[in-house]
Amino acid sequence: MNRMKCAAACSVLMVMLSGKAGGADETLKSIQLPDDNPMATLKPGPGVETTRAHCAICHSTDYIVRQPGSDAKQWDAEVKKMVTVFGAPISDEDVKVIADYLTSAYRPQATTKKIPPKKLPAKPGKSKGSTH
Repeated sequence: MNRMKCAAACSVLMVMLSGKAGGADETLKSIQLPDDNPMATLKPGPGVETTRAHCAICHSTDYIVRQPGSDAKQWDAEVKKMVTVFGAPISDEDVKVIADYLTSAYRPQATTKKIPPKKLPAKPGKSKGSTH
């Protein structure tokens, strides 16, 4: 169940448990959700707490750590999309903090260019087609 559905279900449950849905008991109860999968732990760095606080209210941090690395332009667009398309309540200041953190922690991995091996010169005395 994604976090939004879970949050909605928890809200309904909290109202029911609080007695506001017609029950006699007025005691407020709460539940503790399990932590994210450990492999989805965000990398440490400046802005990680702001990122966790804003992003994890709607989705698991898995959605961050499983993304291919992106540059600053791509991360900025992704964070702004969360605000404009999905309605994430993030201030312009925190959008920058989050985009900067994601750019720093989840940038594209450096690729190493494969260089073909050098062809060694033929040994002296051997010619092509020789069967010796």
